[in-house]
Amino acid sequence: MDVGPFLKWALIALMQACALCAAAPALSQQYPARPIRFIVPFPPGGTLDITARIMQPKLSESLGQPIVIENRGGAGGVVGTEAAVRSAPDGYTFLFTFSAHTMNPALYKLSYDVERDFAPVSLLVSVPQLIAANPNAPAKTLRELVAAARERPGFYAYAAELLKRRAGIDMVHVPYKGGGPALADTIAGQVPFLFLTAPAGLPSARSGKLRALAVTTLKRTPAAPEVPTVAEELNLPDYEVDTWLALFAPAKTPEPIIARMQKEVARVVHLPEVKQKLLEQSADPVGSSPEELGRVVRTELKRWAEVIREAGIKLE
Repeated sequence: MDVGPFLKWALIALMQACALCAAAPALSQQYPARPIRFIVPFPPGGTLDITARIMQPKLSESLGQPIVIENRGGAGGVVGTEAAVRSAPDGYTFLFTFSAHTMNPALYKLSYDVERDFAPVSLLVSVPQLIAANPNAPAKTLRELVAAARERPGFYAYAAELLKRRAGIDMVHVPYKGGGPALADTIAGQVPFLFLTAPAGLPSARSGKLRALAVTTLKRTPAAPEVPTVAEELNLPDYEVDTWLALFAPAKTPEPIIARMQKEVARVVHLPEVKQKLLEQSADPVGSSPEELGRVVRTELKRWAEVIREAGIKLE
């Protein structure tokens, strides 16, 4: 048997493999060669946009190229996310988004698949939700509010389906298009309490316009250490709902580029000056691996699909 052709093809395959191994570090070293775009799928001024701009200067300095933040709001983040999906997977466009990314598949008919069409880069920060009440509401603590809701099923307006299910209470769901209108109505006493991100609610709590009842993360936020957690108040040790902010790349973006970006963003969020600004926004720096972010996405896709389905929530 003539083994010549087999040896020839084996040698070619080995040479190709070696070339790929050599190309990966070279690609990482050459990248980036031009400005990088971060698509933020919400308008300027919100927690997501502020966080991106806190990271922007140090990240640009680290990468040696400008980071261009492009706000593309609309449809709960869907418009900007679609723009990211259509971008070339060359490492020059990333999606800077938050946990609505894993809720939207259960709320909208999407033209993209969250897992198939995006490569996770890093979970950047975790932001607690704040449960706050009108100062004149009879319940002074979350425990008192839940007890009152159990005594009067269906009476209290609310803004959090998961708490309703976990605490075993029945409340009236008052939907809002955004945190601003919900905040205004709670301050005015139209609804007794609400859920919103801690950065959005804490200023009103500090000024006395709201009463902070609890945060929804497992640990208290450094921005308001006096506010207890839901887990503490209701003896629900595994209750955790946060607004996480994360970076994704279009699917098929080369792994060396994803690895380089993950390394840089994870380092930047822990720089003392950046970390301090993030903590002032009630944002807890994380800087996870792509694998860890992937696990979060898979878990939350399942979790919110169940919550939204059982609650019968529908968006046109």
